[in-house]
Amino acid sequence: MISVLRTTWPLLLGILLLMVGNGMQGTLLGIRGGIEGIPTFQMSIVMAGYYGGFLLGSLTVPALIKNVGHVRVFAALGSLISAALVLYAVEPHWISWTVLRFLLGYCFCGVYVSAESWLNAGSTNENRGQALSLYMIVQLLGIVVAQALLNVGDPAGYLLFIIPSVLVSLAFTPILLSAQPAPQFETIKRMSFGDLYRASPLGCVGIFLMGGVLASLSGMSSVWGAVIGLSVAQISIFVAAIYAGGLVLQYPIGWISDRYDRRRLVLMLAAAGGFVSLVVVALQPGTWGLIVAGAVMGGMANPIYALLLAYTNDYLDQSDMAAASAGLLFIFGLGSMGGPVITGWLMGMMGPDGYWVYMGVLLLALTVYAGWRSTQRRALTPDEQGSFAVINTTATTIAVEAVLDEAQSDNDASPDAPPPAGDPRD
Repeated sequence: MISVLRTTWPLLLGILLLMVGNGMQGTLLGIRGGIEGIPTFQMSIVMAGYYGGFLLGSLTVPALIKNVGHVRVFAALGSLISAALVLYAVEPHWISWTVLRFLLGYCFCGVYVSAESWLNAGSTNENRGQALSLYMIVQLLGIVVAQALLNVGDPAGYLLFIIPSVLVSLAFTPILLSAQPAPQFETIKRMSFGDLYRASPLGCVGIFLMGGVLASLSGMSSVWGAVIGLSVAQISIFVAAIYAGGLVLQYPIGWISDRYDRRRLVLMLAAAGGFVSLVVVALQPGTWGLIVAGAVMGGMANPIYALLLAYTNDYLDQSDMAAASAGLLFIFGLGSMGGPVITGWLMGMMGPDGYWVYMGVLLLALTVYAGWRSTQRRALTPDEQGSFAVINTTATTIAVEAVLDEAQSDNDASPDAPPPAGDPRD
């Protein structure tokens, strides 16, 4: 681990600062939107803009990097991020914010692709798993730390918009000044959605549903908090709890998944998350009860995302992983774009409870579907499964492919030809 830190610390430090900046702006907008009196549905469109930009970036940034190069794309997108973060406070209107959120989603996607390419290329076969795990941990830590910084200024002023802009600008210094050369970059061919669905119906449907859940859980959390009257400190703790829950529970759930049928584990986690949503709506707990509920939801939802990727990977040849991960992330992006908008519409129709109802309905739908899929295909034995890999929702195809490849390589007993995905007799 020390040797990994010695070679990757400039990149990891830069990613930490980037995630602090990104984590601050996402929560801050929800709070500032309430101060500016922007309606909930319009704020949901603002929040969805980020996921639309991220989805477009996943489709176009790889070709841009291939034509222009990592360093130029990295520096250019970083400059745009820093400028956009300041412009939020200049024109607090939902349309301009939607445009800026879309731009930020696109730019952050490009920055992540570049950073993950550098990290992957700079790692060896022996330490790649440790490097990628550190990268995922640093991302989540950055978002958690960001919530604490929201309490150093007035969300109605300019300071809290300037801080993430400065942090993002500083983030590029250690990365661009590091001696590590930019890696060769190749665009990834995509697998057809039909082939991807035949390989793993549960993976495709589950990833789409979890896109809606996770985009709503994180993207609309500060908007919901502002609507119900939570203070800035309470909102920051609630958002931090969501990510902290995901960070803490990823590893024990991953350990269990390597020894248990992953479909059943997805079913149980989704059922638990859906139950928590219904309990919140029924009991209307106080502030600390809501914070605990946020931590539990984060602890259930984030591992489900990684479980579905690992489950799909179990039914793929190693040569297909890159194309499949690109397809799955595209499906996740489609679900993510609709999550905040539908949540905002429900909150307008039924009040703040719409935030929890939407997530609960999607998680219960995943519970039912996972249960049905468990009857259509035999469960793989632990020896037939690849190892679980911690994967954040911010990871792009570069990191997802690398960690899944590492996970599959860790399991020497994995068969060369997994059971056919479409045969219900398996």
